[in-house]
Amino acid sequence: MFGKRSVGANPPQALTVKAAASAPGLGRTLDQNTGRDPRRSPPPPPVPVETPRSDEYYQMKSMIFGALIEAIDLSQLAKLDGESAREEIRDIINEIISLKNVVLSIAEQEELLDDICNDVLGYGPLEPLLARDDIADIMVNGATRTFIEVAGKITLTNIRFRDNAQLMNICQRIVSQVGRRVDESSPICDARLADGSRVNVIAPPLAIDGPALTIRKFKKDKLTLDQLVRFGAISPPGAEILKIIGKVRCNIVISGGTGSGKTTLLNCLTNYIDLDERVITCEDAAELQLQQPHVVRLETRPPNIEGTGAVTMRDLVKNCLRMRPERIIVGEVRGPEAFDLLQAMNTGHDGSMGTLHANTPRECLSRIESMITMGGFSLPSRTLREMICSSVDIIIQAQRLRDGSRRITHITEVMGMEGDVIITQDLMTYEILGEDAAGRLTGRHRATGIGRPRFWERARYYGEEQRLAAAIDMLERHSEADAA
Repeated sequence: MFGKRSVGANPPQALTVKAAASAPGLGRTLDQNTGRDPRRSPPPPPVPVETPRSDEYYQMKSMIFGALIEAIDLSQLAKLDGESAREEIRDIINEIISLKNVVLSIAEQEELLDDICNDVLGYGPLEPLLARDDIADIMVNGATRTFIEVAGKITLTNIRFRDNAQLMNICQRIVSQVGRRVDESSPICDARLADGSRVNVIAPPLAIDGPALTIRKFKKDKLTLDQLVRFGAISPPGAEILKIIGKVRCNIVISGGTGSGKTTLLNCLTNYIDLDERVITCEDAAELQLQQPHVVRLETRPPNIEGTGAVTMRDLVKNCLRMRPERIIVGEVRGPEAFDLLQAMNTGHDGSMGTLHANTPRECLSRIESMITMGGFSLPSRTLREMICSSVDIIIQAQRLRDGSRRITHITEVMGMEGDVIITQDLMTYEILGEDAAGRLTGRHRATGIGRPRFWERARYYGEEQRLAAAIDMLERHSEADAA
């Protein structure tokens, strides 16, 4: 019944693009029909995630959906479990289709039933994307354009919403489940899904073309360091060193850019925390997946509609110190809570961890200092740097390369001070060697020739000295073999 066509394959071009094609002084000539540079390859068509649907389908769905809302008691529906609620909705929709003499094939009717059930009980058009475990990110730019990231590459899909109002309703449904809200008066919101996936919503008037929804999906199966080795993110001896670092309670900061795998790596390192340790996590949106039996999870809270009642990350980290923690883990350090985390690391809470945004280990140290300074602490630079040196043992640098792959590029020790400068030494670095025929970057993890790391005595204290010596020896032999 419905005409099948792909949605969004040829978005309309702005008039200014065509006008610019003939403007003097431009460095390239644009095609007069498409407004694009003819030397560039055209954008790929949308990836077909769901069956392409016509405007007639959406009109029919809107009519049946409106009749369903009038016929159903939503308060009673909310009392049912998911399967019973879905059966109730299907019965009512079948009656509506019969009463309105809508002619549909069995396949089309099943498709419509599932679509409307997803709208009422789930997250509408997002459901097929959320069901896929190979998708890392879902990016919705208004009702008609939805992108996904798979294997490090971002592609446009043919997923679309009925309109921006439907998209906004789904955004509100997501954030309300964790006690938050998003509307014109509070247009920015961080939240999470039930599986721990991280959600960000920015709504009009800040988002000009409709609500923008970004979901950082977490895999159902938690990644381990051994799996990261199979993916090439770290070498086997490098992974062994990271396991020892987590085991012997070094204070760790994981540094990296957006989407570089910082939280995944933090989750991997927490596998090596002893089961009898009391661990407290502090996050803006709870997404860490610790498996230990003694974990207390804390989450920040935004201000209420009157602008009061906010609980910041710094409030949580300060309160941690009164909760008898053995390790404190901060999901992401963004501001003055860096000072409190350093204090915790320096006052008997060895093995604490945190992540922050920085492009190199050296920049990571500068960012910590800057965040503390911006928090209003009027301490001399040397005092801050001494505090950093006495608190942070290891910086692990993660990076997302231009081919979409993720690599651990540095394992770096903080050694101490020379004058006013913090001294660091790399235990392991990643060296890019070139590019293969498929466009993927090739490289190797190599040792830097450090015989004994600074945490050697700590490893001896925990009985890991022989294991550490074997890991360093294996790393050096791997480096020599790769060089040869």
